[in-house]
Amino acid sequence: MNQTEHYDTILDAYERHYYDEQALRYRRKYIYPHLFEGVSLDGARVLELACGSGLNTLEALRLFPNMAVSGLDISPRSCEAYRRNTRREAAVFDLTDPQAPPIAPADHVFIVGGLHHCVHDLPTTFDNVAKLIRPGGTLLMVEPNAGFILNAIRNYWYRKDRWFQEEDEAPLVHDDIAALAAGKFAAEKVTYLGGPVYFLVLNSLITRIPVGAKAFLAAATFVVDDVYNRIPGQRSFPTCIARWERDTAPGGEV
Repeated sequence: MNQTEHYDTILDAYERHYYDEQALRYRRKYIYPHLFEGVSLDGARVLELACGSGLNTLEALRLFPNMAVSGLDISPRSCEAYRRNTRREAAVFDLTDPQAPPIAPADHVFIVGGLHHCVHDLPTTFDNVAKLIRPGGTLLMVEPNAGFILNAIRNYWYRKDRWFQEEDEAPLVHDDIAALAAGKFAAEKVTYLGGPVYFLVLNSLITRIPVGAKAFLAAATFVVDDVYNRIPGQRSFPTCIARWERDTAPGGEV
């Protein structure tokens, strides 16, 4: 099964687990404040990559109601859902496709858990992402952290779990991908986080936690993550959130 078919197939289950009330509570408390910190999207042209059905875009619109936003995704079914949910446009495109992207450059681009699905051709992916952002614009991302101390277990899970496609996705090392994208982007900020709530509430699809049990788990564990996320360094955390600036130098043009 290719990636397009895979994400068309898992869309309903993914949305049910990753965007239920408790998962959204997690995103609003831990993800979005770091993702959009220091950046105002109001009045800007914004693009969400790997946009899925648009639920991250809806949250961004809640914070920045005056942005002009659209989506891009490999899955036609996801793009249809994005248009329906957000009333904004979405285009079908594979970020690893060497052909030019079908959307003009935006002021800001954000992607939540999408780049690690492009590991079989990250150079082409970053070429395309650079084409989708004007010089001086920003790339905002949330990705799994390969420097996590339990990453070997996560890689084993990627090989065995039907929800993953091992050949097309893998956690990323932020500094490695920043070096790969050098000349196109300059890394400005990176934050590492994720404790029990990350696994039990946000990733309930993978950990097989019933959606109905998540309210109880959230009540018992959110306070733990408040403390856990204060641990310094990156080895303790399964995810990273980064902000990069699109290079304005001539060598940064693609």
